[in-house]
Amino acid sequence: MRRLHLLLRRHGAFQLGSLLGLAFRALAIRVFVRRDTRELRLARALGRTFGRLRGPFAKLGQFAALRVDGVAPALRDAFVELRDHVPPIPFHWIRAQIEAELRAPLSILYREIDPTPLGAASIAQVHAAVLPDGRPVAVKVQYPWLARSLPFELGLLRLGVRVSAGRDAARAPWLDEFESGVREELDFVREAAVAREIAANLTDEAQVVVPGVIASHSSARVLTMERLPTLPLSALAARGIPARPVLETILRAYARQIFEDGLFHADPHPGNLYVIDEPGAVHAPRVLFLDFGLSKRLTPVLAHELRQGILAMLRRDLDAFVAGMVRIGAVAEGSEAGVREAVASVFAQLGGEAGGALSLSGPRVLSLKDQAKQLLYETPGLSLPNDLLLYAKTLSYLFALAREIAPDVDPMPLMVPWLLRFLAKRAPGPGATTVSAANPR
Repeated sequence: MRRLHLLLRRHGAFQLGSLLGLAFRALAIRVFVRRDTRELRLARALGRTFGRLRGPFAKLGQFAALRVDGVAPALRDAFVELRDHVPPIPFHWIRAQIEAELRAPLSILYREIDPTPLGAASIAQVHAAVLPDGRPVAVKVQYPWLARSLPFELGLLRLGVRVSAGRDAARAPWLDEFESGVREELDFVREAAVAREIAANLTDEAQVVVPGVIASHSSARVLTMERLPTLPLSALAARGIPARPVLETILRAYARQIFEDGLFHADPHPGNLYVIDEPGAVHAPRVLFLDFGLSKRLTPVLAHELRQGILAMLRRDLDAFVAGMVRIGAVAEGSEAGVREAVASVFAQLGGEAGGALSLSGPRVLSLKDQAKQLLYETPGLSLPNDLLLYAKTLSYLFALAREIAPDVDPMPLMVPWLLRFLAKRAPGPGATTVSAANPR
């Protein structure tokens, strides 16, 4: 109740109720169909409010930005900035959270810690610090109210969606998937384990660096990791660092995670990828990967279905492709005819490409991606598993990153060998579980 009181005091009952109601309606029944000025203004106001509310509210916005199959473009665009742009909270709350989690005074835990955060996001903010032995570290601290308020806030969001959805209440099963994802990201023990596993998987990639976890200074809600001097990708040209080897390192690391390991860092935006600032960076730049909260492991069944779907697409086998979508629960009952028509239009476009789908250039892939997003949104009864959307989003981010930092480099030839090895893998053995769009885990 204290969290509700703070929400009402900060935003006012009318504003909070109106904006939450708008969000529930938009997510449940797609109210943002036209991109007129009023709707864009409302969408942006909603995005700002969810950012201030943080926690599951901001995460709901991020989730909505991903759901190209059910949320209108105006609303998705308004939520994109929620990825890593929220106002920080006062440092005395951060101090109290660290000391409660690590059970020691801050002065003993760290030689020094900067009260001004390096960054603030939806569930935590990060502070630069120095350990007693002199090692520089970054301390990710979860907002102190989230663990206690999460059940109430998730319940509020669930109730709001169910009430506002009305006849479309059947669209609410995606909430199970959303809630599961939020709980995963709030578990810093899980994030630390993922970081260690990805580091181990990439141990023979000399140009890839994953910062080490400082276990003695980490818990379920505080995560301390090594801090290295870095350069943003936007600063490469100014420092004389060639973009091509940096991009090749990033693409190779992600291709391995996505197509071979099955566990991948699912947020490859420039705020999570840096070049280490060191004397050898001009000749052999090393890339630092940060923030493993949003990471995914494809289940064997979903990986198998993805493989079969890509093979069906390459063969332009419409029956096999739609059958796979039905198996993963992506097609609502009674919607198969409309989905077939939508998929057939995509296949027709691919059929006109010289050399087939594997010969597409990076810019053409991005162009087709935008068309596919629109098609997903406009096709009734089509709802993809969130893990599959994250998979596609990660790949599209990589192609967009290539266009941004090295427009003369085509990422497709670098990714295709890994894709071919992925397609050649065998199907999962007996005992594999099924997967659905509502809950693919």
